[in-house]
Amino acid sequence: MKILGITGGVGSGKSRILYDLKENHDAYVVEADKLAHELMEPGMDVYKAVLEQFGTDILSDEPPYKIDRGKLGKIVFSDREQLEALNKITHPIVKRHILKLIEEQRKLNQHKLFVIEAALLIQDGYKSICDEIWYVMVDREERIRRLCAQRGYDRKKCIQMFESQEPDEYYKKYADFTINNQTDYENSAKQINVQLNKFMSDDIIL
Repeated sequence: MKILGITGGVGSGKSRILYDLKENHDAYVVEADKLAHELMEPGMDVYKAVLEQFGTDILSDEPPYKIDRGKLGKIVFSDREQLEALNKITHPIVKRHILKLIEEQRKLNQHKLFVIEAALLIQDGYKSICDEIWYVMVDREERIRRLCAQRGYDRKKCIQMFESQEPDEYYKKYADFTINNQTDYENSAKQINVQLNKFMSDDIIL
């Protein structure tokens, strides 16, 4: 089983690529952000540590008093130190869970491709885990357009989120392959097919 990492900025269209890999290439897909949210549920590993850092003001108003992602987001995306504090809490725990999932999938031997998607894949040391890392690239203005249209964000919120992430040059430097996801998805799918055939070599016939 090969391990593929997918990373890219918010609004770059990673979700569509993950769907393609899962549905058309039989990949086992783990999204680090979604896993982190699962681990933030009451009683789970991250919940208590996050409350100790940010206080109870980030909780929902009704039982079971879950962490309100909107409230937490307002704090971390306006303060880089707070974002780093959140990452230091969540990322090591998420990584341990992902490593456990990899071992489980290797034993089950049902998939030849295991995909990890994370915004901080490179920064969190996943290069030592992944056989290859792909960066999904879309320019700043197109990402703003997509986020405003699809998620209802305003331009100010988009830029605030972008400023909490590394620039394109950083990802291009450390990624093994860059997917240009700027235009229609048919073009992106062709790039994926070509690179995936190279990546999987004799392990899978696409």
